[in-house]
Amino acid sequence: MKFYNREEEQELLNNIREASLQESQMTVLFGRRRIGKTQLALQCTAGSLTLYFFVARKAEALLCQDFIYEAENKLGVPIGSYTSFSKLFRHLLIISAERPFSLIIDEFQDFQRANPAIFSEIQHEWDLNKGTSKVNLIVSGSIYSLMHQIFEDRKEPLFSRAGQMIHLQPFKVEVLKEILGDYHPSFQSEDLLALYAFTGGIAWYVNLFMTNKAYTKDKMITLLTRVNSPFLNEGKNLLIEEFGPDYSIYFSILECIAGGDYTRGEIENRLGKAEIGGYLSRLEKYYSLISKKRPMFSKESSKQVRYCIADNFLTFWFRFIYRYQSYIESGALKLVENIIRRDYEVFSGIMLERYFRDKFMQSGMYTHIGMYWNRKGENEIDLIVMNEIDKTAAIYEIKRDASRYSRTLLEKKVENLLEAEKELKKYSLSIDKLSMQDM
Repeated sequence: MKFYNREEEQELLNNIREASLQESQMTVLFGRRRIGKTQLALQCTAGSLTLYFFVARKAEALLCQDFIYEAENKLGVPIGSYTSFSKLFRHLLIISAERPFSLIIDEFQDFQRANPAIFSEIQHEWDLNKGTSKVNLIVSGSIYSLMHQIFEDRKEPLFSRAGQMIHLQPFKVEVLKEILGDYHPSFQSEDLLALYAFTGGIAWYVNLFMTNKAYTKDKMITLLTRVNSPFLNEGKNLLIEEFGPDYSIYFSILECIAGGDYTRGEIENRLGKAEIGGYLSRLEKYYSLISKKRPMFSKESSKQVRYCIADNFLTFWFRFIYRYQSYIESGALKLVENIIRRDYEVFSGIMLERYFRDKFMQSGMYTHIGMYWNRKGENEIDLIVMNEIDKTAAIYEIKRDASRYSRTLLEKKVENLLEAEKELKKYSLSIDKLSMQDM
């Protein structure tokens, strides 16, 4: 698949590379696995002298051997023998003073496995040599919690050392439309919704579908559930290491949320646990895997909280793959495929609401975007978008099938909303439906 999007990130990284010709620059590129960090770094250093170090899970001395081979191959000069990365790093910084280059260190957080003191050692060499060297250092990492700790925790040695922190986001919905249009110009809205629902714009997943010619909803579901599909173990591959020994509790909570238990009380009832507040808090604030949804116009302290999994693919994975793991392990993949097809309309209806929220948010034209429900959990409104600058607001009912839309019912909901939120009466208000035809 060709390289799509990322124009803003490319411009920023190109400017940083130019600045590194005067003084070394450190950039942190982070984001969930499969999102395209490595490809972006390589794209922005293509055509210039670039060293690429991948931090495999092996001893520091063995890592140094790999790195020395890469450095000698790219720089064309003998490097010598090192068993300490910090000393090798110092040597490279010194070389860059006369011969500037880019250095990409991938899965940077895994250095901690090889040598717990390594970040302090890197900080020491960086502080001593940054001003005289000319290296464009890009460090990337996939484990959000560790990357956050390494570079944003005041107690850590590399705190404030990075000149730029770039949190790479999934492809926007317009980019997904572009990609699908390039591969399958006659695509239907159902196909676009499926691509969005299953990938959430994660580059590696999109690429898997495109390279396997899974351009339609039906072919995507087939690919997801075929024997040896890379998607089947993906949730475990992404998260078990993040969660550590408590992974089963976190997985159970995520399965509940993906299955429709959106409140803390509902989740606790399903799990039979009296207290999960700490786990929910860490999933939200430390791992950035779930988010709290409150009805629009409610206060931040409101207890009208519903939880959702922030990642589309993981929402799918916990709803259909993890939940039916026993079927998969027994080889009943066709049964799992049939369940996905049976429940797809409900699942994709939820994803269609998310699609339109993302679309409006990514337009940059609105100051507030959200949903609404009253204190009893009733009078639900799928989408409200507001611009408090020009005092305009639009309220939408979202339906897969436009024929199921009732303007009369939505007008009644809006009437109740205006009684509860009188401030909204000051806005120029419109109401309408959104369906798959509007994607």
